[in-house]
Amino acid sequence: MTLTTLEAWLHALSGMLWSEYCLIPLLAGVGIYLTIALRAFTWRNLLRAFTLLWRGRRHNPHESGEISPFQALMTALAATVGTGNIAGVATAIGLGGPGAVFWMWIIALFGMATKYSEAVLAVRYREVDDLGNYVGGPMYYIRNGLGRGWAWLAAAFALFGMTAAFGIGNMVQANSVADVLGTHFGVPTVATGAVAAALTAAVVIGGVRRIATVAGAVVPSMALLYVGIALVILLLNIEAVPAALGLIVERAFEPAAAGGAGLWVAMRWGFARGCFSNEAGLGSAAIAHAAARTHNAVEQGMIAMLGTFIDTVVICTMTALVIIVTGAWLGPDEGAALSASAFALGVGDIGAPVVGIALALFAFTTVIGWSYYGERCAEYLFGTRVINGYRVVWVIAVFLGAVFKLDVVWALADITNGLMALPNLLALALLSPVVVNMTRDSRARGLPRQSTPRN
Repeated sequence: MTLTTLEAWLHALSGMLWSEYCLIPLLAGVGIYLTIALRAFTWRNLLRAFTLLWRGRRHNPHESGEISPFQALMTALAATVGTGNIAGVATAIGLGGPGAVFWMWIIALFGMATKYSEAVLAVRYREVDDLGNYVGGPMYYIRNGLGRGWAWLAAAFALFGMTAAFGIGNMVQANSVADVLGTHFGVPTVATGAVAAALTAAVVIGGVRRIATVAGAVVPSMALLYVGIALVILLLNIEAVPAALGLIVERAFEPAAAGGAGLWVAMRWGFARGCFSNEAGLGSAAIAHAAARTHNAVEQGMIAMLGTFIDTVVICTMTALVIIVTGAWLGPDEGAALSASAFALGVGDIGAPVVGIALALFAFTTVIGWSYYGERCAEYLFGTRVINGYRVVWVIAVFLGAVFKLDVVWALADITNGLMALPNLLALALLSPVVVNMTRDSRARGLPRQSTPRN
């Protein structure tokens, strides 16, 4: 089998996995089911969640865990906020029209319940490993929540997660950084790879505490910078914003015969890019939230759900509105080039470099965030002895990703990323009574729901 044939097969499998017949309805269905089962708890407590996040900036010496609740969210956002917020949104609009943005909002609002449930279960069923670290995530709540008979499913998630990390969380991101810096600033790919690998090593060798510290400083700064520039463009085009919002809603339900992309096409690309961007349902963010210094699984779940809201409803919406109000979506550009074109139309010559820098920063934080996810998946499969070796291989992969072409890696990353969701979604559905009962109990008593880690 030639490389071209393999690539074609992988792209076909990826397309089938992420189609409207497989993952998209599963992700949407579980999110809708959990939202209903929780009686819209995530929507009703959105403002309270932001209050908890502000409180969660500080370490509490009386709570068990490794990083503050705020740092747990920033670590999760480091892995989540990435190229999907820039290139992914542009792709959704390019293929599904402005109406795709509406369906991104919808999947995000229901995805909040999914992300909430993942974090609740992650804290509830987390363990302490041989090194004294708090570890958790789908592989632990599958095994500890569903029972040892489901250990095979937990191992499957860990295998898919470890593999996906090297693709979507490492080499693909490093390649994006190299491409952006080479295109906009003429930086050689070898130099980008070497610097990116060195910076990654400086962060990941320190483990989750250093990752959380860096994420806590970088993620808010880069998000505020990107959203701030987007807001400037929107303010300069304020008269066009109501029309842009109206176009998003109108095109979301417009039949293809009327000249738009069509309801189903808009929904498909909105759901697909929304899920890809905020990762609700993949189970990855739960790994970070399991390390939070807290005994209150419900409150950590409320903080976790903000990741989906911030990623899609805030950052992705800013990108989408800039693309629409500037009229860039009517041009020939696609993907990241479309976003760069929109920002250039909005703020002049600095627009494209701004998008380039944002892509590079977003991609780098994704690399450090996913390093933790992959490491915990590898630890679950092989024990703590694998950690140091895994970190070395991770740093090497960053350099290789920046230097070499990655068409096959892209396709394989999409597949393994999607395969992560299948065991996680099944576990969320089966363990939903646990989430509902813990939520009801915590709200009724007004007290933290205690979670005793397993050794």
